[in-house]
Amino acid sequence: MSSEGASYRDGVRASLPIAATVWFFGVSFGLLARTSGLGAVAPLVMSATTFAGSAQFAAASILGTSGGAVAAITAAVLLNGRYVPISISVARLFHGHRLRRLAEAQLIVDESWALSSRGDGRYARGLLLGAGIVLYAAWVTGTGVGVVFGRALGDPKALGLDGAFPALFLALLIPQLATPRARLAALLGGAIALTLIPFTPAGVPIVAASTACLLGLRGRS
Repeated sequence: MSSEGASYRDGVRASLPIAATVWFFGVSFGLLARTSGLGAVAPLVMSATTFAGSAQFAAASILGTSGGAVAAITAAVLLNGRYVPISISVARLFHGHRLRRLAEAQLIVDESWALSSRGDGRYARGLLLGAGIVLYAAWVTGTGVGVVFGRALGDPKALGLDGAFPALFLALLIPQLATPRARLAALLGGAIALTLIPFTPAGVPIVAASTACLLGLRGRS
């Protein structure tokens, strides 16, 4: 199937196995946010408007340890900085008036971006948006369940949820390594992150490493 022929339904189907992990991760965030003193409404608003798991976890963790709002916002911005190169790579998929583009761009997350890749530097709009809608719903509803019922579920680490997301990202990465350029970008990103982790604040390594994906922009058709 060509990138142009991929439909929203294809994106929905492709994202369903991943959505289960995203949902449980959302439950973990809801529980963490509630136990960090953010109340019931704030975590739901954050998930609905931010839709970025790692950034939300960082902000909730900082606020839960008596950190200030500035530190929490700074950490979230640093972690979300990786979406700059990601958004550049799919910018041509979005068209229409500004509000439409803004709403659709909300659905760009690591998983929907990876699923929409055609492996040749191109991305399928239907796959990205269809997957994004499902993952957004999973994240927000998971957050709600975590906020309301999280305490009854116990420690997320005991359920293995802390290891689920790294495993998910590894599974998303492997199919993207079909070309030498993709493998080079992955190796370069890993080397950048490993080099910076001991010396820089949380968030900086992943932002710097994400710039390696810009290698894939050269030669795009």
